[in-house]
Amino acid sequence: MTDSGTGSIPGRTPAWRYAIGMFGTSIPISMIKGSMILYYVDILGLDVRAYGVVMVIYAVIDAVDNPLLGHLSDRTRSRFGRRRPWLLVGAPMLVACMIAFFSAPASLRGAGLVLWFAVFAILCEAFDSMLNANYGALLPELYPKERDRAVANGLRQGFQLLALVISLAVTPLLTTEVFGTEESTEGFRTTAVIYGVVALAVIVFMALGARENPRYSTREQPLLLRSLWSIVRNPMFWTVGLTGACYGIAMALVLSGVQLYVRYSLGLPVGNALFLQGVVILVSAGGLAVWTRVVARRGALWTWRLAFAVLAAGFAALFFATGLVTAIAAGMLVGAGWSGMLATNDLIVARVLDADATRNGEHREGLFLSAFGFFARLNGIVTGLALTSLGVFFGYNSGDDPGTSTGLAFRVYLCVYPFALTVAGAVAARFISVPIEPPPTAAEPVEPPPAGPADESAVEGPR
Repeated sequence: MTDSGTGSIPGRTPAWRYAIGMFGTSIPISMIKGSMILYYVDILGLDVRAYGVVMVIYAVIDAVDNPLLGHLSDRTRSRFGRRRPWLLVGAPMLVACMIAFFSAPASLRGAGLVLWFAVFAILCEAFDSMLNANYGALLPELYPKERDRAVANGLRQGFQLLALVISLAVTPLLTTEVFGTEESTEGFRTTAVIYGVVALAVIVFMALGARENPRYSTREQPLLLRSLWSIVRNPMFWTVGLTGACYGIAMALVLSGVQLYVRYSLGLPVGNALFLQGVVILVSAGGLAVWTRVVARRGALWTWRLAFAVLAAGFAALFFATGLVTAIAAGMLVGAGWSGMLATNDLIVARVLDADATRNGEHREGLFLSAFGFFARLNGIVTGLALTSLGVFFGYNSGDDPGTSTGLAFRVYLCVYPFALTVAGAVAARFISVPIEPPPTAAEPVEPPPAGPADESAVEGPR
């Protein structure tokens, strides 16, 4: 039974303490994804073709190690729980790798620069996956009812947006004006150290306060191959995963390219990305309460579909922006759609996890979320290919060889590609059904039901 006033299980983690963990997990990876192109390609001169190859390789590696990390988490049995040990180990490792990522020696060129970038990009993504698989697995466990889950998710997405204000909107100002310059790298290293210390403190605070359900850890440890086979045979894994990837890849393109969009497409100093990103994030934060109320009235599925459409409209408007003011106006629409996706996407995934636990009698949220992470790994492949395409179509190969159509190149990267992806997601979402919200007892371990026609899960169809 949950406490509707706090959205938490009595005697367990309050919703706010769980939610603040999203602040710590978001700062490092958001700085990495938001600044890697500017740092490595535009300032250090890494060729976009090398960048694209590395992104494909690291996405493949990450797609393999993600399910393994989730499975190990599900099988962990300790007096500290299943998730907390991984959170406490992964946090300092991610911070250390992030600092190294933004500390590339100035003397590195050619293959040496590519190797440094590849090693620390892969390590950062691996430890980020370790953190988020375990952190995300706590949501359906601590908050089994969708109303309470929506509150906790809304709070954590609010903390994520606060982290994004700092790690994305403020970062260009810190790296290029406060601690460094437009053409130097010193500011990135200093900023990474500051963000790393803050992130580590927050994650440890959240993890030490997390109170996992001990009944989930007393079950028989799930087997890897059998569990994976069960997941990949689940049609909802593919439909929800691929549709959600349309949103995830679109936002990955935006976060990685907005600083260069400001520099080349709008013709402004990179520091102005503070205002564009800040407005988008603030609108998203303000919209979370509105979208959460819509979820309560119309359901997660209906709201998810609407958010896809709003986000697509925002990208279309952003393409036609000619200056900072018009870009901010379009960015407000992007922020509104993004807010809706933040409020609903994890709820759709959690419904799939609920159905899996009810159907199979095993709580393997870590493995299931990590398997969904396979679709998130497509982000790296697509962003790498998208950046490489700018060299093919517009002649942008690096900051040293930008070509003659750089402004249009980054309009395509930041607006056209995300628009196409979100339109595809909006269309696909219209054909998706998800399981209905289970009763509270469905969150407790149960024996697997007998196979047969009666075993078919109820689904929530179009409203």
